Amino acid sequence: MTFKRIIPCLDVRDGKVVKGVRFENLQEIDEPTVLAGQYAEAGADELAFYDIAASVEGRGLYEETLRAVTTEVSISLIAGGGIRSLADIERVLACGAKKVSLNTGVIDNPGLIAEAAARYGSGCIVLSVDMKRVGDAYHVFRSGGRVDTGIEGIGWITRCVQDGAGEVVLNAIDTDGVRDGYDIDMLRAVTEAVDAPVIASGGAGSVDDFIRLFQQVPKVDAALAASVFHFGLVDIAVLKQALRNHGIKVRR
Repeated sequence: MTFKRIIPCLDVRDGKVVKGVRFENLQEIDEPTVLAGQYAEAGADELAFYDIAASVEGRGLYEETLRAVTTEVSISLIAGGGIRSLADIERVLACGAKKVSLNTGVIDNPGLIAEAAARYGSGCIVLSVDMKRVGDAYHVFRSGGRVDTGIEGIGWITRCVQDGAGEVVLNAIDTDGVRDGYDIDMLRAVTEAVDAPVIASGGAGSVDDFIRLFQQVPKVDAALAASVFHFGLVDIAVLKQALRNHGIKVRR
């Protein structure tokens, strides 16, 4: 059994960490460096850093803010937002990120994952997918979860993993920020379809939600969450001990 990872997420806009519900009604939380330091000290296994306005605004990720965070902590960091080319990936890695998250850039240029994996290795290329139920299917959304691309989600993820994505962050739009638990059915569908590690995102509201996730979808490799950590609803050390008490292996 592999160790399950706990990954706090820093959604950054205008240099501040923000959080909303279903990608809307964002409120400012704190400085990214402050939260990054707190989470690293508390025992987070990795951090996720998303410049959530970069793609919508048609610009690159805020490198200065990212560099400040990677300087603050020594744990691995996934960074994404406005990454459309190999040059963008190069800049993000140069800022100290260990993994680069690709989302809208891959929708616009499906060949980017294969090119990036060939140059940098699959281990640092993460596919991030904002997904939502539409009728009986799962669709990929873009522009901060506001625009339905019409792309069928399971097939899209399978293709991108085959092209070289080494990991998948699955952002469930319907459960994002609601704090009513992860989208178990969606996560089961994805983990059954691909062999790559899958990070669950969207819906954590309590320690029990993390326990339920790992028990009901054992193939999930990691749980990503934001508001439960930002607002002090879940303490990472307490969470990890609860997971251990339920037979779920986590690092100290």
